[in-house]
Amino acid sequence: PLGEQFKFGEFHSPLLADADFDAKPMILLLGQYSTGKTTFIRYLLEQDFPGIRIGPEPTTDRFVAVMHGPHDQVVPGNAAVVDPSRQFRSLSQFGNAFMSRFEVS
Repeated sequence: PLGEQFKFGEFHSPLLADADFDAKPMILLLGQYSTGKTTFIRYLLEQDFPGIRIGPEPTTDRFVAVMHGPHDQVVPGNAAVVDPSRQFRSLSQFGNAFMSRFEVS
């Protein structure tokens, strides 16, 4: 491919993997604490998800990617980034500080 021939991944971003093309679209929810982001996700899913934390004080101090799967589990960010079947490989550029606050549920 042209991207490999001109070494596009060395100066701009990593080359895309099959998981990047097969991934479902993602939606990002941002906002101040206690504004209902988690409650909105629970409403859409019609159920709780692993790792959910709700309270009047700031409880969600991390980035959570909620995904469909055969069973409920929480995958730490470091593991999600190196998993070739997931589309999170490019997040590794943000370093360990970000990875410690990222998880897949």
